[in-house]
Amino acid sequence: MGEKTEKKKKTKKISTKLICYIVPLVSAMVIALVLVASLLSKSRMTEMANETLESSISNQADNIEAWLSENLQFFSTVKYFIEKENPADEELSGMLDMFYGYNSSCPNGLYVGTSNGKLIKASKSETTESDVLGSAWYKQGITRVDMAYGGAHSDANGTTVISATGILDMEGDELKVLAADVPLDAISIIVNSGVKMTNASSFLVDKSDYTILAHRNSSLVSTKLTGSSSDAFLDGAYRKLSVGDYTTEEIATYMTAFKEIEGTDWVLVSYIPTSIILRAITQMSNLLIIIGIIAVVLIVVSILYVVRRVIAPLGHITENITAMSEGDFTIEVNSESNDEIGIMGGKVTDFVASMRKMLRSISEESEKLRQESDSSDQVSRTMYDASQAQSEAMKQLNETVDQLATAVNDIAQNATTLATIVSDTRDNSDKANESMKETVEISKKGRQDMEKLSTAMQDIEAANNELVNSINKVGTASEEITNIVGMIGEIAEETNLLSLNASIEAARAGEAGKGFAVVATQIGKLAQTSAESAQNIANLIEEVHKLIENAVGQAHASATSIQENSELIGVAVGTFDQIYNNIQESNKLIENMIEDVQKVDDVATNVAAISEEQAASADEILATSENMVEMAENITRSSQDVADNSEELAGTSHTLTSYVQKFKI
Repeated sequence: MGEKTEKKKKTKKISTKLICYIVPLVSAMVIALVLVASLLSKSRMTEMANETLESSISNQADNIEAWLSENLQFFSTVKYFIEKENPADEELSGMLDMFYGYNSSCPNGLYVGTSNGKLIKASKSETTESDVLGSAWYKQGITRVDMAYGGAHSDANGTTVISATGILDMEGDELKVLAADVPLDAISIIVNSGVKMTNASSFLVDKSDYTILAHRNSSLVSTKLTGSSSDAFLDGAYRKLSVGDYTTEEIATYMTAFKEIEGTDWVLVSYIPTSIILRAITQMSNLLIIIGIIAVVLIVVSILYVVRRVIAPLGHITENITAMSEGDFTIEVNSESNDEIGIMGGKVTDFVASMRKMLRSISEESEKLRQESDSSDQVSRTMYDASQAQSEAMKQLNETVDQLATAVNDIAQNATTLATIVSDTRDNSDKANESMKETVEISKKGRQDMEKLSTAMQDIEAANNELVNSINKVGTASEEITNIVGMIGEIAEETNLLSLNASIEAARAGEAGKGFAVVATQIGKLAQTSAESAQNIANLIEEVHKLIENAVGQAHASATSIQENSELIGVAVGTFDQIYNNIQESNKLIENMIEDVQKVDDVATNVAAISEEQAASADEILATSENMVEMAENITRSSQDVADNSEELAGTSHTLTSYVQKFKI
């Protein structure tokens, strides 16, 4: 088998991979947290700004309402006093002089308009009115009994004012309206001074005709909102006022709040640039980004320290597994930790110990197999030599039997001739007696050769039995090796299950367990390699087992053939005994024939019959001898096959030894 060369893949450290995975993840999480915190901060700070703006506008509205209420209370007090005194027109002017200058919000004092078109005022008042009945303040005043504010209008001097008016309840036929003008400049001062939020501004609108009553920009005071101006903010405010929507929202880059002034048709509008609100949010976002960067750096350093501390044992285990995959089982695995890595190291230690024990057992069994194969080879060679010797002896026996058959045929012919010419010559009887003696010697020699052949067959049978026992020992050794290889397969399977369990535990651990999954995979591959090696050894042993079975079968066949040859040799020995006895009996008969010529005819007849029987026996012995020669040749070939099988068994033993020697224990 050719050795497979594997290209080594470029490996990376698990700590590096974990850092590559965790750092982007942590960075993304920190960025997400910064974004969420920024959004939440923006939302909260915007909400706080809205609350502050609404609180500021509520405070302004309260101040305006208090200021209006204070002025209105003053005007109502004057109205009550006048109504109580019920003065005449001349006295009314003097009474108005009494209250002139008491209220700074009403610089021209209070004045009265009558249904006759007469204007009554304080002597120091600069108020003038050419058409009392057609004036805005008079028209507003005749609609109410109590003092109340009306809409904005321009006085005779062109100053935009709002008038607090009310009908005087006095005796007489004339209808009199008490009025007091409050300049919008005074209202603007109240509106602008009441802003409590830094960088915020406010303006006051009369929603009855959308007139701006107060504004920081004095040029806008007394102008009206139309929704078609070039100022997007004022147009946006007009759209909300026109639909009665007073909720706080952003209008044209301004966060804007609305508040109705109780007791009037006025709406206070307070606003602040959104950029000012977002400035703090931007600062907060920048601070969060800096904190996030610092957090990422600290987390990365912490993770790097923790990962290296946790993963450090894996480096040693990886080196050990690499050495194991290269066949080195002299390693020592450190398994001091009590976590999954420690368990893994312990299991690798157990696996190394099991592999050491297994490899030692395989080496010992391989050495035994080599010794048994050498012994089998020696026995097969001995059996081969013995079978060759048997083949030579059988050939000699065949020649002897052939000579015996020839002699027996000659005896038969001589016996027949003797039967016909017995009365002619005594000399022939002497010759027959001499021939018979020679036959006795030949049969005796043949009998001795057959006994030697029987002894040789017994030696061959003993050698063959020893060979069968040796081969059976080899078979037993191969079965022990098969059991060891099975144990290797079970260990590899258990290791594979262990790696599968480690992969499952790594999968449950998530990203942090990927390194464990890689180690588990390497152990699985090592287990697979061990299983494949065990399978190869099992296949080799299976081939050895088949060769042993063939050798056992051939040995049994040889034993059967030897047994049959031994039986045939025994038959041949018996036949030789019979021939020897017959020849001795014939010799006696010939001697009796010489002694008693008178009975020669009967004896000659008996000799002829015996000679024919001997000829048939000789032919049978010749056929048996030829069969034994063929069987001896078969035994020789079987011995050669046994020798070849022993050599193959020795080669298999050397191959198994070379496989085991690849491992270091």
